[in-house]
Parts: sequence; structure tokens; C-alpha cells
Amino acid sequence: MEREAFEKLVHEGFLLIPEKFRERIRNVALLVEDEPSEEVRQKEGLSEDETLLGLYQGIPATARGDSYGVGPTLPDTITLFQLPIEEAANGSLEEMRTIVAETIWHEYAHYFGMDEDAVRSREDGGTNRPKEDR
Repeated sequence: MEREAFEKLVHEGFLLIPEKFRERIRNVALLVEDEPSEEVRQKEGLSEDETLLGLYQGIPATARGDSYGVGPTLPDTITLFQLPIEEAANGSLEEMRTIVAETIWHEYAHYFGMDEDAVRSREDGGTNRPKEDR
């Protein structure tokens, strides 16, 4: 898939986050890369046969103190990795749309302060999003 078409899916996926949460998102850049770099792979402890669909890097909103943003503050980043997402979707545009939306939600859950165990627990239990968002 061309990058521009993939970025459109990312934008659509972001808009699926309920407005009451989107309006609380501050200083986060949503990026697309082909796949995780070797540096990211090492930092995340990925084996040869593992990859990432997305990655949040930054200071969660719940950990930002009163001095956050005083002076120049680089944005947090949420990166979606296009090639692993395409591979996971097995060529299905609808599956890719679903994976992108779920990955965006997952990474923004980290921004809102949930650790990996909490995010996965909610995903596994089917309660990863409010009912109106499923």
C-alpha cells in the first residue's frame, strides 16, 4: 500500500477515538514508519521473529507534573509500523483498517497512563474500550 493511503487509514483510526479523549491529547505526534529500527528492536527486547505494530514513546499524561511543558518540550510520539500491520492484515483492507484502529487505541492507552499489562488485560477481556467505541 502506498504511504499516503496508509496515512489516511491512520487518520481515520485516530478519529475513532472518542472526542472526549481526543480533546485531552496534548503534545503527541502520530508517525508512520516502515518497521521498527534495530535500536527500537533492541530497546523493546524483540527476537528475530517478533515485531511491533505500534510504539508509544514519551511521558504519559498521568505522569506529567506541573513543570511539564515549561521551556521547549519535544512531543511524545506514537509510531505505527506499516509493513508489520500490512503483513498482519494478510492483504485485507478491512483487516488493516481494524488493526490500525486497534493499534492507535492501544498506544494512546499508554499515553493515558496504562502500562502494557493493563492494556493487554483489557484487550483480552474484551473491555479495552468503552462500549460505544467497539
